[in-house]
Amino acid sequence: MDKESQDDLIDKLKPLISQIQQLQEQAYNIYKPQVECLIETQTKDENAIGWLLDHLLDHCGNDKVLLLYRKLCRYYWDINPKATAFYVQSYREMWEDDIEET
Repeated sequence: MDKESQDDLIDKLKPLISQIQQLQEQAYNIYKPQVECLIETQTKDENAIGWLLDHLLDHCGNDKVLLLYRKLCRYYWDINPKATAFYVQSYREMWEDDIEET
């Protein structure tokens, strides 16, 4: 691919990248109070924690969402280490390959 084609492709992708970043920021704003509430109330409801981890995982490309994900995983560890290990591994499979490639 020549330089001009690369620049054209980048220009076409910029709006999509911007939308993804906006969605991740929205996810952070939505999920942050939920994570804080679960932890502050010492919730042990594994379905609620798992649901939230599932949704956070989709947005872990955002550093702030990733911090929420890690915070909730640390909290969940004392409740169910096996399930937490699954979520840590899921993160690695979904996101770490992308990080290593860049």
